[in-house]
Amino acid sequence: MGHILVNNKLAKGICACLLALGVVACQSNSSGLVYQNVPIDKAVGSSSNIDSLSAVVDANPTDADAYNKRGIAYAKAGRLDQATEDFNKSLQLRPNSYQAYANRALVERRKGNTSQAIQDYSAALSIKPDYVKALNGRGNTYRSIGQNTSALRDYNEVIRLNAGDAQAYHNRGLIYQAQGLQEAALNDFSSAVGLNSRAYSPLIARGVTYLSLGDAKSALKDFNAAIALNGKSASAWANRGRAEEALGQITEARQSYTRALQLSSTNQIAKEGAKRLAVSSGVPQA
Repeated sequence: MGHILVNNKLAKGICACLLALGVVACQSNSSGLVYQNVPIDKAVGSSSNIDSLSAVVDANPTDADAYNKRGIAYAKAGRLDQATEDFNKSLQLRPNSYQAYANRALVERRKGNTSQAIQDYSAALSIKPDYVKALNGRGNTYRSIGQNTSALRDYNEVIRLNAGDAQAYHNRGLIYQAQGLQEAALNDFSSAVGLNSRAYSPLIARGVTYLSLGDAKSALKDFNAAIALNGKSASAWANRGRAEEALGQITEARQSYTRALQLSSTNQIAKEGAKRLAVSSGVPQA
């Protein structure tokens, strides 16, 4: 795959173009281009860890694994272009590395290159058809562009291969939810919660489904459980506000919406909820 090497002098202009295209924001520093609004792991992506991995690469310039591992660290630091370069090099040295294909696919997806991501996930699966990481990743990419039939096929295959994969149940549930198949979504979210009790996202998703089914009490229970796991989730707080509002707990709902907006000033659910309560002067809306 061709790619563009970016230097710091060009970074500002490229970032502006990315923003205009709605892809992802980025900024430059002495280490290179850093993409914003992507997951960051401060430990794996730390300068000290990258320096250590670079020493391994320098000492073993033909080691595909060394480039793959440093590519992961670059990705965890938000330095996605450098991650892509390392995965490219890893694949040059070992063309059948399904891990490197899947890792590059995730980076391309985060950069907004969905077609390239799907191509790379498919390459990984052509080498190892039962690689669930690639199946989940490709399914997520398909779902992000509205190709739900293809996404469902991938999630179903993951579940066939590993009935204990909580992520696949959660992802499949999101599609059912979007399709209005609330009972099917509820079953999948419950499976995900049962398989991974430390994951808060399936709790939020199940809570939203309970709200759609008119069960605000069960929804509130799930949102509270999600907040207990991750008190910084604006989505959990905003949706808790919805459940509290539906139950007539107006003071609590207002507090939840306020907390959500403190965590994310752009959270639309919280913005609309706070505005609705202000307009209604404390009278819950139907």
